[in-house]
Amino acid sequence: MKTFFGFALADSMFVGACTIVRRELSTLTAKGLIAQGVESCCNPSHAATIAAMRSRFAIDVSIPAIPPCVMLHSGDSIIVMGVRGLPRLTDRHQYTAEEINSASFTFALYTVQ
Repeated sequence: MKTFFGFALADSMFVGACTIVRRELSTLTAKGLIAQGVESCCNPSHAATIAAMRSRFAIDVSIPAIPPCVMLHSGDSIIVMGVRGLPRLTDRHQYTAEEINSASFTFALYTVQ
């Protein structure tokens, strides 16, 4: 059983017909699960969002040079962090403390049954 971490889901992540259970996580629970070890699906374009998560919650997730092809089988999970309120970075590479503090972050665990 594997646990992944990312910012979104794609239909292609799920193998065959399956049942998916979604559970909202508190930040503390998400932090604990991430600390147990996750395989990051993030890519280099997510660096500023990972830095914002690190700054706000002291949660760190690596950014692999080449993101894995995620295939979720029975028993596998993915922790998804949703973010609202952070602007698109078009002319800079990081968020301000004010932008991070005003944004909302949520965590959910999707598990394939």
